[in-house]
Amino acid sequence: MLIANCVHRLHALKTFSAGALLALLAVAPAVGAQATLSLAEAQRLAVARSQQLVAQDSMIASAREMAVAAGQLPDPVLKLGVDNVPVNGADRLSIGTDFMTMRRVGVMQEFTRSDKRRLKTERYEREASRAATEKAAATAEVQKATALAWLDRYYLERMRAAVAAQADETKLEIEAADGAYRAGRGSQADVFAARAARAALDDRLSELGRRIRNAHAMLARWVGPAADAALAGEPAFKAVPFSSHALDEDLKRHPEIAMLQRQVEVAETETLIAKANKQTDWSVEVAYQERGPAYSNMMSIGVAIPLQWDQKNRQDREVAAKLALTERARAQQDEALRNHVAEVRSMLNEWESGLERIARYEREIVPLAQDRAQAALSAYRGGKGDLNAVLAARKNEIEIRTQALQLAMDTARTWAQLNFLVPAEDHAAHGEPAVTKEAP
Repeated sequence: MLIANCVHRLHALKTFSAGALLALLAVAPAVGAQATLSLAEAQRLAVARSQQLVAQDSMIASAREMAVAAGQLPDPVLKLGVDNVPVNGADRLSIGTDFMTMRRVGVMQEFTRSDKRRLKTERYEREASRAATEKAAATAEVQKATALAWLDRYYLERMRAAVAAQADETKLEIEAADGAYRAGRGSQADVFAARAARAALDDRLSELGRRIRNAHAMLARWVGPAADAALAGEPAFKAVPFSSHALDEDLKRHPEIAMLQRQVEVAETETLIAKANKQTDWSVEVAYQERGPAYSNMMSIGVAIPLQWDQKNRQDREVAAKLALTERARAQQDEALRNHVAEVRSMLNEWESGLERIARYEREIVPLAQDRAQAALSAYRGGKGDLNAVLAARKNEIEIRTQALQLAMDTARTWAQLNFLVPAEDHAAHGEPAVTKEAP
């Protein structure tokens, strides 16, 4: 009776639907009224907690403040002095007796050309734009890292649940083997085999527990105490915001490419500033000179004009240097775009292959493993098979199930790397539909 009961319970484990493989193994264990943490909420918390984004906001504010300051005229210069002080004779070192000695106070103002001030303002505005793009890149990186940590924990917990269910059923196998051995219908080797299978499953549970704790620690790094909540919501990893046919254009919004574009714009502005510097800025000075009481006071007005007497070796060289830096920035942008196109196309291939393989597991591989286990169990129930065959079939089935979950995790990780190349809100801002690839 004990053996029949155990066999009946083993049979009940084989009734799962192959078509619901991922949905079945993705069901979270009951957690009562405990709050759950979705992927989107985890990313929102991570972005809100990130100090790196706070630092980027400070960089943006700094550049914008400098843009205002750069558009102003230079500060006037207060000039004080004493001119024509005698150094010998009867009036030696006197500042009020010689008619040429003057106490002087003056102000000098440099009048920077308006186009130069406008270009300097524009340069810092470009810097602010670059800092904003760097913030977008940091946001995308935070969202991607959070998604990877969330997905790791999500699928590892599903693996642990699947292995734990098998481990519970192995207890029945041990009981059945032990009962059969005591009744003289089985061998002691069957008992040892069942216990060895349970020990192997316990060892796998320990390994999965270690990996889950590591994933939890990484998730907590991003979301803080919220990482203690149960995870909710199966990730929808069958759609990405890129098409393999338009990667060159789509990836221009990639934060790294956008940052390099901002760098090109900064370099172009610096080139225009260098060209504008070929036109000199004038300085005007006004001074009031006070002489001794017996003499008239004086006032002076002067203009200072830099003499660019060697433009071909100074100003022209500076322009050439800025032009070279601009070309360098453009070349770096083009090279980075090519690299990202190749990397993203490779990830798209991996993602599409993963979807295809997941469908094959659901359609063929898992059902075949279930059928094998069912056949071995039926033979054992009918006295035509042994327990070793049942254990081998069950081991194969759990291997197949965990492989399917590992494949789903790897595919979801690839999806996360694709989906968060740019910040999540950037997709909505551009009003673009996700490119959907359904598993066959």
